[in-house]
Amino acid sequence: MPLTRILAVDDEPFNLEIIEEILLDLDFELKMVSSGPECLSIVEEFAPQVILLDVSMPQMNGYEVCRKLKANPSTANIIVMFVSARGTVEERMEGYAVGAEDYIVKPFGQDELKSKLKILNQVLIEKESLEQQVEEATSTAFNAMANSSEMGQIVNYIESIGMINNTKALGEALVHCLRSFDLQSNVEFRANIDAPDHFALNGTCSPIVIELFDMLKNKGRLHEFSHRILVNYELISLLILNMPDHDPDKHGRIRDHVCFIVSVTEQQLRAIMTREALQSQQTKLNDAITMVNSKFHGLIELLNENRQSNEAVFKRLQEELEQRIPSMGLDEDQEVFIYQKVDQAIQKSVAREESVQGVKAAFHEIEQDLSILLKK
Repeated sequence: MPLTRILAVDDEPFNLEIIEEILLDLDFELKMVSSGPECLSIVEEFAPQVILLDVSMPQMNGYEVCRKLKANPSTANIIVMFVSARGTVEERMEGYAVGAEDYIVKPFGQDELKSKLKILNQVLIEKESLEQQVEEATSTAFNAMANSSEMGQIVNYIESIGMINNTKALGEALVHCLRSFDLQSNVEFRANIDAPDHFALNGTCSPIVIELFDMLKNKGRLHEFSHRILVNYELISLLILNMPDHDPDKHGRIRDHVCFIVSVTEQQLRAIMTREALQSQQTKLNDAITMVNSKFHGLIELLNENRQSNEAVFKRLQEELEQRIPSMGLDEDQEVFIYQKVDQAIQKSVAREESVQGVKAAFHEIEQDLSILLKK
């Protein structure tokens, strides 16, 4: 900003008139006072950029006034140019020692004062430019540090959710992560489309927020309104209630962070859903294997019972024949015929028993295979 406001301080009215006359044709707002205390009383309100300060004044000389100006943070940056009837090296050094930027000796000419003010104007412009550069560099540095800190929080979040294996814990972790960014959040998980899960900083989402999730979940990835932002993914919707609108750089940075965080969270939610589906399938498979195994054991027991029953029947038959045939008065051919028929029946039974043993062996192999599956 170029030089526009000058404060002249001198106890001699004539000297103030000279300054006023010299600066009359220039575009300066000039205020004049006649003492050091008066200067100090108005300087903050008037906020001059340059003070033309007489050295030799009663009550308080220019050096004292300058010291007080430089000691006050509100006036320390005002440029002070001493105006004095004496311009010795010692006096100039004294002026510089108390903080003055320039020194002009009375009587001075119009061109000399204008030239010095022109130089001071350039100093102001360069100082303002430097301050702007410092401010921008500082802002860039703070943004870089803030972004580094925020990325650290995101990395910690990603590492932590890799250990989470249930939906509730994941939702709570997401809300906690966003709270570390000072964000008030509401979250909807649609792992179960018929009964979505909701999470919020205060524990519950309001009905209007839940309705908003339902209305906008299929209306695009990003919605921004006022200081709020809604992020939609297939399985997750996130509503932030207090985006930092006062800081555009931070707003954009946080928006990008939030979208990335939701994307990573959705991948973890899918992993949890897949794990739960596999566990459910494994449980069903285990139940089916247990049922089949039980059926096989029942069949094997039934076959064993049939075998034992057949053995008992044939044993009783043999005992009865051995007792009855000799007393039946049969000739030898008839006895041979009866024994042959019994022997054939026993042989058929033995053949069936071998088939049963084959079935039992097959059942045993299947049972072993099922036991291996159950252990996986």
